[in-house]
Amino acid sequence: MTELAYLTDPSAAYVRSFRATVTALPPGAIVLDRTFFYPTGGGQPSDRGTLRSPGGDELPIMDVTRSGAAVVHRVRGSASALRAVRIGDELEGTIDWERRHRHMRLHTAQHLLSARIFARSSLRTRRADMEGFEADLDLEGPLPPALIDPLTDDLRAAVADPKPVRVRFVSRAEWDRNPAKGRSGLVPLPAQVDPVRVIEIDATDVCPCGGTHLKTTAEIGAVEIQSARGGERVVLTLKASEAPTPAP
Repeated sequence: MTELAYLTDPSAAYVRSFRATVTALPPGAIVLDRTFFYPTGGGQPSDRGTLRSPGGDELPIMDVTRSGAAVVHRVRGSASALRAVRIGDELEGTIDWERRHRHMRLHTAQHLLSARIFARSSLRTRRADMEGFEADLDLEGPLPPALIDPLTDDLRAAVADPKPVRVRFVSRAEWDRNPAKGRSGLVPLPAQVDPVRVIEIDATDVCPCGGTHLKTTAEIGAVEIQSARGGERVVLTLKASEAPTPAP
């Protein structure tokens, strides 16, 4: 079992390096007792980075995935470097921060945009996927074109007048008894999720989610919003040249 250390609170998503112990060695991969690397899931791509062995070899991480209760870090390296890693070794993990922070910006902006789309049109988000500097939001119906500019203004306002992003955990029974009213997403919660990790953007959105997020909407930075597929898809794009400085 791998502890998902990035889940605990907003600050955990800002950890850039950590130490953890090897618990298993599948072919070409390493399983740790805990990790801050995000594995692919929920429309968010996995993190990248490196694992450094006790002997000083750096093993680039090519992919991170879930396998049951374990997180599998698929690595690249020389045969000798891979053979030198043993179960019980303590490794140092270093996260590709530029990639991580970009995904945090995208994911937080997607939550906010889904909430504002729901508030302005009652349309909910069926699914969301992130790739590069873009997030695609597939809606349950076509978004009126006249809403693109007001939605863009909504996101700009959240950057200019920042809203805090909070993490809390509730039991599955409590969530099922009292789910967030007016939830903007349609993605069902898997039956095995308990407790439920809830992401809250102050006075704007409440959503169960296992992804990495910002501490504040100020870090989203400049964005563009476009309509596609007859309005049933909204494309959110980060302006890379205007990436904000992360919160301390």
